[in-house]
Amino acid sequence: MTKAGFIYFLLLLFYTGAATAQTQPVRLAVAGISHGHSGWILGRKPQNDIKLVGVYETDRALVQRAIQKNGISEKLMYNNLEKMLDEVKPEAVVAFGSIYDHLSVVQACAPRGIHVMVEKPLAVSVEHALQMDSLAKKYNIHLLTNYETSWYPATEKAGQLVNDSNATGGLVKAVFHHGHEGPKEIGVGKEFLDWLTNPVLNGGGAVIDFGCYGANLMTWLMKGAQPVSVTATTRQFKPDIYPKVDDDAVIIVQYPDAEAIIQASWNWPYSRKDMELYGKTGYVITIDNTRMRIKQKRDQPEYSARYTSKEVPVYEDPFTYLADVIRKKITLHDHDLYALQNNITVVKILEAAKRSAQTGKTVFFSSLYPKQGQ
Repeated sequence: MTKAGFIYFLLLLFYTGAATAQTQPVRLAVAGISHGHSGWILGRKPQNDIKLVGVYETDRALVQRAIQKNGISEKLMYNNLEKMLDEVKPEAVVAFGSIYDHLSVVQACAPRGIHVMVEKPLAVSVEHALQMDSLAKKYNIHLLTNYETSWYPATEKAGQLVNDSNATGGLVKAVFHHGHEGPKEIGVGKEFLDWLTNPVLNGGGAVIDFGCYGANLMTWLMKGAQPVSVTATTRQFKPDIYPKVDDDAVIIVQYPDAEAIIQASWNWPYSRKDMELYGKTGYVITIDNTRMRIKQKRDQPEYSARYTSKEVPVYEDPFTYLADVIRKKITLHDHDLYALQNNITVVKILEAAKRSAQTGKTVFFSSLYPKQGQ
């Protein structure tokens, strides 16, 4: 073989190997399973996009229940996170422990070049969020945050309509309703309830658990713009059930030309994740994940619509989304719903909301976050 032929052969091997890697399932591990949403991955039917290679959890009783419920092999279970990462060598990890634990998961994964997706919100504090951001940038990993509302065709369609000046005149006001009757009332597992109602492990109560949805959606709708100010109140309507954290929050987020009112609560009469988006000439009101009410002009009647993922292409599976980001089939932009920069802003809004509720004063972003404020 000539020298030129040998070089061609090596290049062929390289590109063939690279192409094969791009078509292989993403090797995925789980860090913690105490979150009630962990069943989304543990009970997920096998597909070609990801392959579950390991599960980390220290609570043995929780592990046994997960094995029995989901038919997971005992061989996949680990009680040491770093040992699991080194032995199974995942490409990505999804975190289903407490929000406080998100930082330690990134601290373990980032130096190993392992991508991470956490359940909402990103972090319990801005301090944690910025540490995670620094690690993600230093080691060049993706760090995503998953929200159920990111899967909704109604979310995507509402965003399209409200940002279309011909449809509704551009966004000027948004009202977000997120929450349910309360985690204990709806029967979440004890392990989940224990940290969800802990002000350290969760960062707060309903203000964190459901306030993050509106903050995430508004940051997306505003294309990443930072707020001017945040004013908030938190309440304990059920101190006998939730003595350590709030169970209701109202957060007002002001922008130069728009505002958001985020109503996050464990006191709704039913579970809800919906929003009202008002433009200069019309509005879009989502009812659930597919249904919405729309009024585009003052002299036109309101009409109802339903959009599925067939009409409005959207990822309805967060793990497929994660795999496609890793395989470079899609590109994340800073203000996207899953994106790191969006979710750092979310944590900043929530931290400002907690401070406002504690002091009874409006918090201005420029004073709380001088490097990022306006």
